[in-house]
Amino acid sequence: MSGLEEPRWPAHAADAVEANVVLGVALMKPLVLICSQDAEFYLFLSHILEVDGFVSEPAGGAKEALAKADEREFQAVVLDCGPTSLTGSAICARLKREPRTGGLPIIALIAPGAENQHLDLLKAGIDESFVRPMAPAKLLDYLRTRLALPKPGSNAIENNNWLSYGSLEMKLDAHRVCGNGHDIHLGPIEFNVLRHLLEAPGTVFSRDELIGGAWPANIHVGVRTVDVHISRLRRALEAASTGIVIRTVRSAGYSLEKLDG
Repeated sequence: MSGLEEPRWPAHAADAVEANVVLGVALMKPLVLICSQDAEFYLFLSHILEVDGFVSEPAGGAKEALAKADEREFQAVVLDCGPTSLTGSAICARLKREPRTGGLPIIALIAPGAENQHLDLLKAGIDESFVRPMAPAKLLDYLRTRLALPKPGSNAIENNNWLSYGSLEMKLDAHRVCGNGHDIHLGPIEFNVLRHLLEAPGTVFSRDELIGGAWPANIHVGVRTVDVHISRLRRALEAASTGIVIRTVRSAGYSLEKLDG
């Protein structure tokens, strides 16, 4: 951010924000204001946040950032501080002075060569700063912690987008499963069975409950079919060395559990 001028944003970036507002997504997911004059960096960062369950909106300079913060209910602000930036600390200071925005977590992403901005940002009241390049997980973890959002491994749905248990993670909208850092390729039924088990690890689900949660309605499914899919799912988890097993409870059903030790 080299001044108060506002850059021209790609049309699809503005359209995406508008679509989120129209659909009411911003009312359900944490809304983050990203202050950057680099449109490509905004698109990159907004994608990372979106995948993790956030909604973002761009501001190209101080004037736009302050106007949007006064109009919208943001949960956090991210400042893109480049080597020639002059306004990062100014935006932070002005947001912190206003009663409406003073409690917002403000995070600075400092580009290489701009490390001398640390002191000014601290004086302005910055909550956290990271020097780029950085692992996106650091920013996401900080936002989750400050906003009291569930973290991976909490055995719960995270932002209605993730399920996780131990080393096992399921990305619901992408139909993707990872275990111990490896992709686990599952068919639609195995995916649905695992999702049902992941929603309540340690709970014993009967075959009828799994049928109801994993198969389309009005389709007859025998108990033997459930056992076949459970067997396939077990092999997939074992091949990925997840440390997660499906336990058979005689006359009751199946449960998802961690291996001892």
